[in-house]
Amino acid sequence: MAGNRIDSISGMEHYELAPNLKICRILNGMWQVAGGHGPIDPKVAVEEMVKYHNAGFTTWDLADIYGPAEDFIGSFRHRLPEQEWQNVQALTKWVPEPKRITQEVAQASVESSLKRMGVSSLDLVQFHWWDYNNPYYIDAIKYLSGIRDETKIIKNVGLTNFDTERMQIMVKDAGLKEIVSNQVQYSIVDRRPEVKMARFCRDNNIRLLAYGTVCGGLMSERYLGKPEPSSYELDTASLRKYKRMIDAWGSWKLFQELLSTLHQIAQKHGVSIANVATRYILDRPAVAGVIIGARLGIADHRGDNARVFDFRLDKDDTNSIEEVSEKSNDLFDRIGDCGDEYRRR
Repeated sequence: MAGNRIDSISGMEHYELAPNLKICRILNGMWQVAGGHGPIDPKVAVEEMVKYHNAGFTTWDLADIYGPAEDFIGSFRHRLPEQEWQNVQALTKWVPEPKRITQEVAQASVESSLKRMGVSSLDLVQFHWWDYNNPYYIDAIKYLSGIRDETKIIKNVGLTNFDTERMQIMVKDAGLKEIVSNQVQYSIVDRRPEVKMARFCRDNNIRLLAYGTVCGGLMSERYLGKPEPSSYELDTASLRKYKRMIDAWGSWKLFQELLSTLHQIAQKHGVSIANVATRYILDRPAVAGVIIGARLGIADHRGDNARVFDFRLDKDDTNSIEEVSEKSNDLFDRIGDCGDEYRRR
């Protein structure tokens, strides 16, 4: 499995998740095409995907439940020369209903993703499970691992929103090896991975893929110095989701203090607030990459995202961020470990 190997190609940082999988450290998130973020024109979306690729953002994060995301990958693949497709990484997810899982169910899901994406193998399948009270998640991850080992139509297996306890059960008790990643919410606001998960991941050669790092766009100049927005003003599913997380973390006043601090750091380095928030998480232990949502054909942040790789935070920067963070609520205590906000109770 991969060690902590980071390199830079054409100004973009890349991370080796596995010997056969090197990703751009800013991944293009495709949750936004599933709805709740404005109307997406499929033709325009695929054209925008080509532009992301040409700008060096070659890694896509998607899922079988993200509406047409896997189909978009299939259309996007046909827009690229065959040799250029070798430079694309498409990381999908398997999100089954929490019920009895069989080898046939797992195989059918993988084959569906292969067909929709128009590929012969899947770079990474990230497994998510809604209900820990249903024990079939162990069977499901074993079947995925078996498909990886026996058929090679899956190159790598990872997780999405699993907590540390369940990761320990899979790795230590069930003996599942070569889980390369866990995708979790991780931002300056939500630092729950630092409590237990990052250490476990480092010890077991698992890497974190972080989402929610810019809080759906709330971590930006657009909200600096602004009054607290109403639910009506938060016009995307991401904005509403991460505003609830900020409410749990602290007050809007404290969030403004954080934005002001990030703005000062951003001005110092000639970048944006979102860049600072992203760079901070990229530099945390066990983090391989940060997923930033792509509202294809609606908003374009390619130029801004690229600046994340042009600077580094110094000790004064991180100390300033820590000073604000220390005033916030303990989200691990309030919510639980990573992914607990999605569990059925």
